[in-house]
This record gives sequence, structure tokens and C-alpha cells, in this order.
Amino acid sequence: MTPAAGNQLPRPEEVRQRFQALQVRRQMLQIRQQQARTQHEELTAFLGLAPGIATRLDALSQNLFGDILAEVERNLTYALQEILEQDLKVVSSTEVKRGKATISFAVERDGQREDILTGQGGSVCNIISVGLRLIALSQLPDREHRRFLILDEQDCWLRPDLVPRLMAIIHTIAQKLNFQLLVISHHDVSLFREYADRIYRLAPAPKPGDGVRLELLEG
Repeated sequence: MTPAAGNQLPRPEEVRQRFQALQVRRQMLQIRQQQARTQHEELTAFLGLAPGIATRLDALSQNLFGDILAEVERNLTYALQEILEQDLKVVSSTEVKRGKATISFAVERDGQREDILTGQGGSVCNIISVGLRLIALSQLPDREHRRFLILDEQDCWLRPDLVPRLMAIIHTIAQKLNFQLLVISHHDVSLFREYADRIYRLAPAPKPGDGVRLELLEG
């Protein structure tokens, strides 16, 4: 038989070239298949390690927070004992999940927990809140945050004879951390004069509608 007109068989050389091209393509597909299989195995192995990695990261985070919180506890405990002259201790507990930490603070007296919000008529809460704000502000980048803090009536629950102790600690911390503090107080100026660079007094307006007057007393 002879091929019909227009349906000539390809020459042997053309068949050979097509066969070689198919062989090269087959080899390339085999290489890609092997690469895909290797990537799949690597991803499977990584996913198998992921739970262990997350657990390890949580453990490292807890250790890091543990070191930081231990220092925070010591500083806050010192402040409470120095100001209130009582055997109080600040303790904390930390729970880290997926890189996020939840920190709880408490106060102990002779190993017994006390309500941090109502302890000493609110004095404990005020002192600890000042300490935590100073610590938090000290951790912020200076380029983005000014080291300035307003303390509004933080001594309101303290007996007058304890106010100088609070002001002394605040003044010392502000100097060490290079903070600028604005402290608002209703107590007599004599209780914190020693620890203030400037003292102002808000006085009633001489005439109704004029607003309060700001008077510089010392500084």
C-alpha cells in the first residue's frame, strides 16, 4: 500500500527528533515531580514539628517574662514596704498562649492574699499603679514616645505622713529614668516640697467666668 496523497509519512529524521524532544520533556517532568515530592515531604515534616515548636516558644516566652516580672515584683514590693512600712509582697502569675501573655498581680501579707484594689483603703492599688505605669513607659521607644507622665491624685488614699515617702520614690525613679512627671495633689505643699522642681497652685478666679488661675509657688 502507498499512503494517500497529502498523507505522507514523516521522515525517519523527523520522528527521531520528535522522540528526542519527548524524552527531554519526560525528564523535565520527572525532575519537577521529584522536586514537588521533596517539598511535600519537607512541609509534612515541618507541620509535624509545629506543635512542638509552639510549645517551645511558649516556654521561652514564659522564661523571659519570668525574669522581667521577677524584677517588677521586687521593685513594687520595695515601694510598698518603703511607703507603707508593712510586710507586703507583690506577686504575679503569667499565662502565655500563642505568643500573648496575660499577667495578674496580687499582694500577700504573711503568705495570705489580700485584695489589691481595697488594700489599705486603696493605697496599695495607687502605689502599684504608679509603679506599673512607670515601668510600662520606660519600655517604650524614645523616638516615638516622650517620657512624660501625669499622676493625678495618686496620694489621695495615703495618710499625710506617708506622702513624702511616695514622692521620694517617684522623684528618684524619675531622675534615674529621665522622666518628666506632673504630679497633682491636694495635700499640703510642705509634704512634697523637697521632691519637686516646680510647684504650682490652681487658685479660684477672682471674677466669675474668668477660669482658674495658675500660680507659681516655687521653682
